[in-house]
Amino acid sequence: MKSLRYILPMAVITLVTLLSTTSCINDDFSTSTTDLLTFSTDTVTFDTIITQQGTPTKQFVVYNRGKKQLKISSIKVAGTGKGHFFLNVDGVKGSEFHDVEIRGGDSIYVFVESYLDATESTDLVKFSDQIDFVTNGVTQSVTLLAWGQDAINLTGDTIWTNTTFTATRPYIVYDTLVVAPDATLTLEPGTSLLFHKGAAMRVYGTLKAIGTPEKHINLRGDRLDHVVGEIGFNIMAGQWGGVIISQGSFDNEWAYVDMQGSELGLHVSGNNLNRRSLHMFNCMLHNSSSSVLTTYSAWVDAEGTEVSDAAKGVVNFIGGRIHMINCTFTNYYLFAVPSDPILNLFLDEATDEQWPMQCYLDNCIFYGMPDDINVGVLDNTQIYLRNCLMKSAGTDDNNFLNIVWKANPKFLVHREKYIFDYRLANGSDAIARGNIGYCPESARYDRYGRDRFASGAIDIGAYVWSEDDSKQEN
Repeated sequence: MKSLRYILPMAVITLVTLLSTTSCINDDFSTSTTDLLTFSTDTVTFDTIITQQGTPTKQFVVYNRGKKQLKISSIKVAGTGKGHFFLNVDGVKGSEFHDVEIRGGDSIYVFVESYLDATESTDLVKFSDQIDFVTNGVTQSVTLLAWGQDAINLTGDTIWTNTTFTATRPYIVYDTLVVAPDATLTLEPGTSLLFHKGAAMRVYGTLKAIGTPEKHINLRGDRLDHVVGEIGFNIMAGQWGGVIISQGSFDNEWAYVDMQGSELGLHVSGNNLNRRSLHMFNCMLHNSSSSVLTTYSAWVDAEGTEVSDAAKGVVNFIGGRIHMINCTFTNYYLFAVPSDPILNLFLDEATDEQWPMQCYLDNCIFYGMPDDINVGVLDNTQIYLRNCLMKSAGTDDNNFLNIVWKANPKFLVHREKYIFDYRLANGSDAIARGNIGYCPESARYDRYGRDRFASGAIDIGAYVWSEDDSKQEN
């Protein structure tokens, strides 16, 4: 009996504990019009949507903040707008839902997709609707908002004759867009080519992509939405193939071209060093899952151009005729530790000598997370770096002239905030350290319209320093 007296109190305690625990779960449904839902957002906003294509999924959370259960008698898209919005409520797809239950203190997820019909307009068109939730006779709504843009689809197209793409609508490239020999493709200022996953561009003829400071030409992936929050897909590398300028393609001209997010970057191959393959002015080549710029025995010139961020080396010069003036070469690649130096000057594996190359790199920056240049001896070559800013320590010689060694350009970069701004902050070692004699009058203004010659002492790199940039950053 003595042991029984101990067992009985323990059993009572256990029973009381179970009863008190289960009593916290209230299975009653509230019918009060004051017990309503709350939402993680009042508006679901889609970024610019290419019409006649599906969109990525957006989501929001529906909360029951009360203690009693709520029964949502109806969830549906009101259908008051021109767009088409489709729902998935807590894992179930449908156009309309009834008697959806949420326990007290619990929540459900609602997923939304959109499909917009063609607008027959060259402008962005606003689409709006709402999702109505009816609980205890009370209707609450979440707004749906999207902007639609008609596009021109190119699927395995070849440009056989001289053709002009305009800025009236973006072009979506599927597969490979080819510019045939003897044909010229001209991209007007403001033109956008949006490449689908794996799509690329191959130029056998000539590409004239000449934008303006106000209307850049865009070459990028076709994901216009956000990766998460306010972070757009423009930060993602490897979204599309890249641009290949083949042997026999000459007189290509790029100005104010923004190319980003590719796999292979820009490849330029040449077979005639007396005829220029490519000239770039105030361009931005950014973010590749391999290298950003690779040249093979080609004549390539550039002024005021940024070449940045790659999983491998940012730029590879393999022979040819190269002249880069006031360019910025940098690597703060986001998705991996870069495997190669920023600048790679390749050796001929058979002879262990430099590929035949004439290369002048003037007033350029080479700085970032990896080494600035691959190891090699430039003695008796025609490769010259003049008035450049280097990350590495060194001394001038016949090939490195007036170098700013072991210096810091102090870019306005914050990788952790996904900001890749390669303008110069206050106190940059690149300020007023260039040689104005190397910069032609035609390259006087940078991408932001700032005058390189204004102070009489030219800055190194693609961008003219302004004290206002650091103020805006802070």
